[in-house]
Amino acid sequence: GGGGAAAEAGQLVTRVLPAMAEYRSLLEELAQNITAEDLEQLKSACKEDIPSEESEAIATSHHWFAFLEKHSKLDRDNLSYIEHIFEISRRPDLLTMVVQYRTQVLKISEEDEVDTKLTRIPSAKKYK
Repeated sequence: GGGGAAAEAGQLVTRVLPAMAEYRSLLEELAQNITAEDLEQLKSACKEDIPSEESEAIATSHHWFAFLEKHSKLDRDNLSYIEHIFEISRRPDLLTMVVQYRTQVLKISEEDEVDTKLTRIPSAKKYK
């Protein structure tokens, strides 16, 4: 599994990237850490949401991400679904990457996320 690509990807983080590029680089990094066996496990973890005949056609992690996007399960500011999948697939390494992206790039922490589901946050709250 070429380690070189991962090292190069690490350098992207130092530059401030537009949100879409940040998101793509996150998916790229996740993809590099998902083997074919991992992918089978991830696909089975979301089998309730994905018709099995469609799931069988998914051969790569990039394909899987694209599939989830198509089904509105994944977006650059909507990562809770894959966080859930990584959690139930026992992949804390992948989950950590997503959480880091969410807290650093999207600036969403756990308690903010809970608040937004219930009410809009008054701006004063952001400056604790």
